Amino acid sequence: MFLNFLRQRGKVWTQAVESDVDDFQYWRQMSPENPVRVGGNKWNRELAALMNLYTWAMKPGNEFLPRNPVPVHRMVGRHGQVVEVPDGKAKDARGSNVHWLTPRTFRLWVDVGLRGYGADGLPSPGWVGRLEGRNVAFVRLLTSSGVRRLEGASLLTFEVPSLRLEGGRYYTGRLAAAVTRSKKARTYYVEAQVVGDIESYVESSRADAIRTAQARGMYDGVRDMRLITRVSRGPKPTVYWRDRQGVTGRIALPEATSDERMTWYTEGPAGVEPLWLWLWLNEMGLPFQPHSWNNVFTAANQRCRAVLDPELERRLDPHHGRALYATPHSCRHSFALYMLVILHHLMDQRFGLSPEERRDFRLLYGASVADGAGPFGSCVLGDDPEAVSGSGRRPAAAIAADHRARVR
Repeated sequence: MFLNFLRQRGKVWTQAVESDVDDFQYWRQMSPENPVRVGGNKWNRELAALMNLYTWAMKPGNEFLPRNPVPVHRMVGRHGQVVEVPDGKAKDARGSNVHWLTPRTFRLWVDVGLRGYGADGLPSPGWVGRLEGRNVAFVRLLTSSGVRRLEGASLLTFEVPSLRLEGGRYYTGRLAAAVTRSKKARTYYVEAQVVGDIESYVESSRADAIRTAQARGMYDGVRDMRLITRVSRGPKPTVYWRDRQGVTGRIALPEATSDERMTWYTEGPAGVEPLWLWLWLNEMGLPFQPHSWNNVFTAANQRCRAVLDPELERRLDPHHGRALYATPHSCRHSFALYMLVILHHLMDQRFGLSPEERRDFRLLYGASVADGAGPFGSCVLGDDPEAVSGSGRRPAAAIAADHRARVR
C-alpha cells in the first residue's frame, strides 16, 4: 500500500523521504478522507514492515538509497542494548486483549456455537454438524490444556495421550519444540474427558473422512507428499521419509515444523493415508490448516450472536449485546484464570489465609504463579515441569490438576 501511495506522488520506493512516511501515517490513521482508517496495532505492524525494508536497503552492499526515510530515535532496550525505534510508532496501540470465559459460559458457547443448540438449551431442528466432533474436541483441548492454537493444531495422533484401563482424571502429553513459540519442548496436561473426545473423533468422523478421500483418489494428487518409512525410538525420535520422486530424507521429530508435519503420510491397508499422523483433518480427508481454526471460531461467534442476541444488528449501542464470543487465545486465557483461582485456593488451604491476610501475602504468590507458567510455555518465565519436579516438588500444574479432579 505504501508503494501505491508513492506511485500517486510520482515516486518509487528508493525516492521516499521522511515527509512521505509522515503523510502516509496521517492518511492511514487520521485523514477524514480515508474511509478505512486503521488503529495503532495495525499501523505499528505496517511501520515495522517499512522499517525492515529500508534497514535492509541501507545495509552495506545494498545501499539502494542514501538515507532511511523512516525517522527513528535511539533508546536503551530491556536488556541494556541500544535499539532504534521509529518516531511514528502509534501511542494508542494495545499490547494485549485479555478475554476469558468462565467454565459455565464456555459450555454455553460450545453448545450454541459448535453443537447447534438453541437459546432454550435444546438441539436446534435441522442442525447439521458434520464437523461437530472435531471442533468440540479441539476447542476443549485448548481450554483444558492451555496450549496455543498452533501447538494444538500441529499435534500428531501419537502425540495425544491414550486413555488407560486404570483410569485417571488427567493425562500428560509432550509438545514438540518446533511448534511452540519458545522453541522448547514442554509437557502439557489434558483432562481425560477431552482425551476421550479426541479418540471418538479419530475413530469416527476422521476415519470416515480418510475412507472417503481414498475412494475419491484425493491423496493421488498431493504433490508434496512424504511417505513415512520408519520412526526410530529413543530420547530423540527420528522420522524417515520418501517422496514421490524417490528422494529420501530424515528429520528429528521435535524439530519438524507444522508445515513439514502436514506432508507426512503412510501406507495403510486401503492405500495412502494420514492415518496415524496429522490429527485434525477437513471433510476431504486432508490436513486442516492451523490458521483455518480462526474461521471455526468466527462461525461459532456468528451463530451465538444470531441465537443469543438476534436484535444486535438493530441496536446502535455495541455495549449491551448478550452474545458470547471466543477466540483461540481466549481459551488459553480461560485456562490461565482457572489455574490462578485454583492456585489461590490451594494456598489458602495450605496456610489458612483469610481474604485480608491474602492481601498482605500477595507477594508470596509469585512463586506459585511462576510454577504454573510451565503449562503455558511462557518464554518469559520459562519454567519446565520436569525441572520443577526435579527439585523435589511436584509441578503446580499437576497439583492443580489433581485438585480439579477432586472438586468435580
